[in-house]
This record gives sequence, structure tokens and C-alpha cells, in this order.
Amino acid sequence: MRRLAIAAVVAQIGIAVTGSVVRVTGSGLGCPTWPQCFPGSLVPVAHPETLPLHQWVEFGNRILAIVLVVVSAACFLAALGARPRRRRLLWLAAAMPLGVVAQAVIGGLTVLAGLVWWSVMPHFLASIVLVWLAVELVAEARDRAPTRPVVPRAVRALVIVSTVALGALLVAGTLVTAAGPHAGDAATPRLGIGVPALAQLHADLLFGYLGLVVGLGFALWATGATPRLRRRYGVLVLVVLLQGALGGIQYALGVPEALVSLHVLGAALVTAAAAAVWTATRTPVAAAPDAAPDAAPDTSTGTRAADPAGAPTGAGTADAASASRPLADAATGRDEP
Repeated sequence: MRRLAIAAVVAQIGIAVTGSVVRVTGSGLGCPTWPQCFPGSLVPVAHPETLPLHQWVEFGNRILAIVLVVVSAACFLAALGARPRRRRLLWLAAAMPLGVVAQAVIGGLTVLAGLVWWSVMPHFLASIVLVWLAVELVAEARDRAPTRPVVPRAVRALVIVSTVALGALLVAGTLVTAAGPHAGDAATPRLGIGVPALAQLHADLLFGYLGLVVGLGFALWATGATPRLRRRYGVLVLVVLLQGALGGIQYALGVPEALVSLHVLGAALVTAAAAAVWTATRTPVAAAPDAAPDAAPDTSTGTRAADPAGAPTGAGTADAASASRPLADAATGRDEP
């Protein structure tokens, strides 16, 4: 189950990256219809108005979506077969195929809408949400038990606030893309807001998120976080810094195509790292140990082991209790059968 969940994380990140390749190569309408590539054909065909490269880039993205369908369905079936059945595991696993269906519908509407910017934004953001849920599925498949918090409530609140800030940062990033030069097709209208203003908003949110991440680090240090949580926090800091540096380089160089796809990959990796930190704030509840027997049988003699006073346990103890009951009854005036 855990391996399937990891495969779902990889596939969800992969589909987000290949979707960006479709955009930067202008292949968004390489297959102008959906679910067919061209009217009457599921695969690319020679067409005077569409380059073969654009057709196969978009078609390849759709093929990867089929792989994602298979992995997602396998996750759900594995969760159904898990014993004991766990509701949270089942819901997270069900989110994988349901998310793929939702993405297929959004993708179809995006193509039919001509790749207009407001239809592309939810397509990317849905992939990011599914990356997060896939990481949660990995943790649930690993824990195999109810969990409890391992950080104070204030630290947990800081993790929640930083997650909200990350969401705002990702939305701002999609707005920059919506106004930028990479629409997926040259004829697609863009968001009518200047790229410099949106890029500044994106940068401001990045600095705000970085401040929250730094504050979280101090909080984890002060509260003695677990080694697993500290490791995952370190990974989050690393990918956030690399993603921020890549975004600055991308903007300075005029948003080259290759860096756009790398930036999308970075966004997905930051999301996965943040989700990993989120899951590490909880740990499985250890099962209560079984009660130890009062005395083990003496198998060498076939009798029960004696207590330290030399009296046999078990039947001897019961006899002594029976003998003391009439005295207690007489003292209290009770005469019970």
C-alpha cells in the first residue's frame, strides 16, 4: 500500500510538470478536442494547422494521465483490501481516482474554453491539492494506527498558518503565469494585469512564507521536536530556498521555457515537503501492552507455582478467601448464601 501511495505522489507531480511542458511549448491545443485528440481519432493525425510536435506533447500528457488513473485505482483497491479497514486510509485513497476524474473534467473544459487563463488555473491547483493528499496517503499507509500530536498546540497552529500562506503563494504564482507569455497557445488571451505587479505580489508572499518557515524552525527547536520532524523541516527549508532562487533567476532571464517547467516541479516539491512536515507533527499511538499473568504455571511438576510465603496460588487463595467469608458475615450480621 505504501509503495502504491509513493507512486501516486510521483505520478501527481509528474502530471503537473508535463502539463507545464504543454504550456511552454504552445501545445495546449495540439489535440483540439477532448477526449479525442482530433475528431474521429484518439491519437494524433496529420493536420495542416497543427505541428506534429504540439500534437504529441499534448497526447503524451494525456497518456501519463492514463498511468495516473491506473495508479490511483490501485491505491483505492489496496485500501479496500487493507485489514483492519481504516476510514481515513480509505478516504485518502478514494481521493486519488476521484481527483483524476475531476482533473479530466477540468482538463476537458480547459481545452473547450480555448485555454483561457481562468480555466487553466484550477487545473494546476487541483494537481497541487492531489500532491498534498498523496503525501498524506503515504503517511497513513505507513502509520497503520490512530495518531496523536507530537508538538504543542501553538506549533500545530503555526504549521496551519504556514500552510495557508503556501496556498496563497501558489495561487499568486498561477496569476503570474496567467499574465505571462506562456499560455499554451499563441492565440490565447492573457490576464490583463501587468506581470511586474503580480511578480511583486508573488515575491512578497514568498518572503512572508519564508518568515513563517523560519519561525517554525525556532518553535521546533524550542519544543524539542522529534528527529523525523526535524529532518522533514530541513528538507522543506532546502526546497523553499531553491524554489525562491529559481523564481528570481527565471524572472531575471525573461521567463525561459525550461525554467518554467522546473519552477512548476519546484512548486510541487515544496507542496510535498510541506505536507511531509504536516504529517510528521503526529505519530502513531502505541498499542497498550497485554496484562502480564500473575503467576506462570509450573510445567515441570504439573502444579501451580507457589507464592513467596510458600502457599500455592490459585486454588489455595480461593480457599482462604472462602474461609474468611463466614467471619466477615458474622461481623456484619449478613447471612448470604
